[in-house]
Amino acid sequence: MRTISPRAVLRRAAGGFAAVGLLAAGSLALGTPAQAAGPELVIGGPAATALHPYRASGSPRKSTVGITVDNPSRNGEPGTFDGDFTVTFDLTGIAGIADAAFGESGGADCEVTGPTAVCRGHGLGPGRSALAELELSAAEGSRIGDSGTIRATGKADGATFTAFSTEAVIGGPDLVMERLPLKQDLKPGETQPVPVTFTNNGTRAADGVLLTLMYTRGLDFVERYANCEYSEGEAGRGFPAGTTARCSVPGTYEAGATYRLAVPLSLKATEHAFHDTFVYRIDEDVPGQGAQRSAASAGAGKGAALTLKEAATVRGVDLDPRDNQQEADFVTANSADFVAYGARARGAAGETVAATIGFRNKGPAWVGHLRSGEPVATVDFTVPEGASVTGSPAACRGVTADGQYRESRSGAPRYVCDTSMAVRDGADFALRFHLKIDKVVTGASGAVTVRAPRLAESAKLPFDPKPGNNTALLVLNSDNGDGGSGSTASGGASGSGSGSGSAGPATASGSTTGSGATSNGSTTAGAATGGSTTAGSTGGSLASTGTVALPVAAGAAVALAAGGVLYATARRPQRG
Repeated sequence: MRTISPRAVLRRAAGGFAAVGLLAAGSLALGTPAQAAGPELVIGGPAATALHPYRASGSPRKSTVGITVDNPSRNGEPGTFDGDFTVTFDLTGIAGIADAAFGESGGADCEVTGPTAVCRGHGLGPGRSALAELELSAAEGSRIGDSGTIRATGKADGATFTAFSTEAVIGGPDLVMERLPLKQDLKPGETQPVPVTFTNNGTRAADGVLLTLMYTRGLDFVERYANCEYSEGEAGRGFPAGTTARCSVPGTYEAGATYRLAVPLSLKATEHAFHDTFVYRIDEDVPGQGAQRSAASAGAGKGAALTLKEAATVRGVDLDPRDNQQEADFVTANSADFVAYGARARGAAGETVAATIGFRNKGPAWVGHLRSGEPVATVDFTVPEGASVTGSPAACRGVTADGQYRESRSGAPRYVCDTSMAVRDGADFALRFHLKIDKVVTGASGAVTVRAPRLAESAKLPFDPKPGNNTALLVLNSDNGDGGSGSTASGGASGSGSGSGSAGPATASGSTTGSGATSNGSTTAGAATGGSTTAGSTGGSLASTGTVALPVAAGAAVALAAGGVLYATARRPQRG
């Protein structure tokens, strides 16, 4: 018996943006849990699935029904269900209409016996988990338009299950998005037409369609339409990584016909463009698509209505949602200036001081490695002489002086800190270190360098035209006689005199989250422990130590396979 992992499964629903990524088809139908003392486990899956008509020769064409189990939080606290459970499927409703079998994916042991299928498992983490993939194919003797219902119930000691049902329908529309010959090497400000075109290769007409357009931060559409809902995608808390437009277009879209936009869209590379992605998808606009359809029908755009026309005649639920979507990647001739900043701190032997170092993306481009998911850059920090690191951010790892592996994080002579896969224009990658002054070394300094993640290739950032500002210094106990005060940089603050003190308020542009953040992008400084800290101008742009700096534009797990969804997440300021 296998244990279901607590990972969330991808919905068969055209989703929002999260990611650089894709949008899935269909929708999830979840039952309403009954009140009970134990966990309330919810079986889910698509509301309906279309099956290709039966064919007398060749292998049957199968459609997959992803079945999930949701273990919601109780009293606001997520928990794991550790018991055994059984989910039973009643297949009598599809007798003579569809044949059922289980695929290899899923977290439970499942088998089909006549008109019944049973899945057995143990343990459910919080959130939605994949139970099984039920593979359906049209039965011999079935006809287009036939439909039947599969019902699922669950049983477990110490838990309750909701009942779930899903429809299997023979035939349906099959909307296929045509891949467009888009120009992919661009310049900021360049615009090109996007004549979205699709064909219905199915067995019946589609009653209205839902056109979904997802485009990352460096792209935008010139037009905004009245029958489209536009939403900003977020890579976590407040970082706008891109936009999703969902456009509800009424009409009857006949089987065997091809349709395109009556007026092509105009796609523009903005001043922030660099490496960007555009996803375009078509689905039947049916009530089963729930929130997607209601959002699109709300009409947030202020322009004319987006319309479609029949392009050429070659005389439910989509038969093959894998071909509903196309995507394109763009490279825009642009650059991003990553500016490193260091800090100054002062303390007596035995004291611990806090210092915030890192870099800011001065733009104009945002930078994202959305396909590979690799870090955009690395901050390389050498610890000043006479000090040892007692606390470092989670994004950092301690290494030897020559950059080799070191088991312990604390007390390393050097630290390397990777960004996530995306860094927004205006973002601040702030790293807060705590350093113990083991011995006072007047003016001891350590380099803070923002560089490419792989030193073996080249330390230079390929998109950064100003490598001269990629390095700054963290200076301890400066001998310039300033007594802990100094000139401010980038809104930095002057601190108190020697002894215990705290940094003053500092501001910086960019998306903000976390403690001390305000809506206009400013952040208030935290307190240094033990010694005083100040901003200065040593070796490059310096920021006030102790500052709760703005988060880097963010990282994420990007699903870049058909039917996936691009999700992105933002990072809080990295603290030691």
